[in-house]
Amino acid sequence: PLTVHLVPHTHDDVGWLKTVDQYAAGQNNTIQHACTNCILESVRQALAKNPNRTFVYVEQAFFQRWFRKQTPAVRSQVAGFVRTKQLAFLNGGWCMHDEAAPHYIDMVDQTTLGHRFLKAQFGYVPTVGWQIDPFGHSATQAALLSAEVGFNALFFGRLDYQDLQHRLDHLETEFLWQASPSLPHAQVFTGLTGSYSGNYGPPPGFNWNINSDDEPIQDDPTLRDINTAARVNAFVDFAQWQGAHTRGGHILMTMGSDFQYEDAEAWFGNLDKLIHHTNLDGRVQVRYSTPERYVQAKHSEGLDWPVKQDDFFPYADGPNQFWTGYFTSRPAFKRYVRTCSALLQAVRQLDTLACPACNVDSRLHSLTEAMAISQHHDAVAGTSKQHVVFDYASRLSDGVDAAMPVWASAARRVLKTTAPFTACKLLNTSLCAPSQTLPPTGRALFVWNALVQSRHTILEVPVEGGARVEVDGQPVASVVAHSLPSVSNYGPIAGAPFTLFFEASLPPLGYQVYTLIP
Repeated sequence: PLTVHLVPHTHDDVGWLKTVDQYAAGQNNTIQHACTNCILESVRQALAKNPNRTFVYVEQAFFQRWFRKQTPAVRSQVAGFVRTKQLAFLNGGWCMHDEAAPHYIDMVDQTTLGHRFLKAQFGYVPTVGWQIDPFGHSATQAALLSAEVGFNALFFGRLDYQDLQHRLDHLETEFLWQASPSLPHAQVFTGLTGSYSGNYGPPPGFNWNINSDDEPIQDDPTLRDINTAARVNAFVDFAQWQGAHTRGGHILMTMGSDFQYEDAEAWFGNLDKLIHHTNLDGRVQVRYSTPERYVQAKHSEGLDWPVKQDDFFPYADGPNQFWTGYFTSRPAFKRYVRTCSALLQAVRQLDTLACPACNVDSRLHSLTEAMAISQHHDAVAGTSKQHVVFDYASRLSDGVDAAMPVWASAARRVLKTTAPFTACKLLNTSLCAPSQTLPPTGRALFVWNALVQSRHTILEVPVEGGARVEVDGQPVASVVAHSLPSVSNYGPIAGAPFTLFFEASLPPLGYQVYTLIP
């Protein structure tokens, strides 16, 4: 008979309607009731009651917040769940990143951050990608962030409604994705979640989250209204429908959705009953499972799979309903994420050059974590509430502040100087105190090139009046022009009246020191 793999899960956005910390602590529930600390604690207790139960989790931004606060006994218990494969981690990154707006380096970085913790804490290496909510899917995700990182499979929920119908009609809801024309070996087994509904929830009528109206399973003979037969019949009917739209004798059902399992026993109690009574019925077999177990079962069948190439953009969930506005929404924040990313890479490079034995990551964790959170599919994508965007930006700003002493220390070591270094973070508003207050002898301008090729680029430096540029005592062609009006979020501000323009010539992964002279 058909075997149904039940995968209990929650999808926890790393910021969306509430900030990441509000989601963790369960604050601001007038906007959305959600508490990831509560979810993880409830799931821990539920897994301890029945060793057959399983659960999968993704977002390390939440898991690590919760895990660090647990007692040694609880940590040991959770490690046991991981060891016995009751608890599995999918993706393993700090968040479930977007696939259209982030730079691939930031996708790799946020995945690496989460994997590093899982490896250190549990000796665990994720093997399955789980991109169930991003609004379309990129070839980069399939080739680089799935096949090339060693994942055995990738699952997602959202795809174009016409593509979904085609796959249902032609038994292509599971397939091999060969996303890169230059890396033909980089293919990954890919499947759709949400019982092929275009989403990632449970089958209709089988959502047993605490606030759901779906009918629970009543099998207590001391009570009236026993409904096991009706519930089993409905479940078997849907399972057989789903089985008829893919290949092989195994199907996967995602039992959960956004911020679910805060009362995990409401879910698991019904799943226990569903498994018991459906297996007694015998028409289909049901078990607790994980995507890893499911992929192993599919692989053992030795099936031939259709092949998908290129990507899954753009995404539309109905006629004329394209989810493409987020490609450009909140452009200022998108730019800020890119700027912070460039700074993070530059500080890493410079510090490694200055001190190869130094542990730069520990001193850059604030910016690294802020960047990882910002790759979430409601963060850099631009689809979160305004107060949440402010929180993302504030975290990045704090991370930049924490990174600048590392940058300054590394620059001093490279230049063999004890001079103080100051970074100008408000150049976009024509503000830079060091360049606006030049001493008669001039001031040094340290410029780093993070690219692996030589670079010639125009630099803009705010100044109060006439100024010129030298390098190694030789003049550099420059122009001073009136600055554009300076504007902040709150209106006009007094920026530098003039801007000095000159072309910087920089070696690959190297620097140049210019002198600004009044």
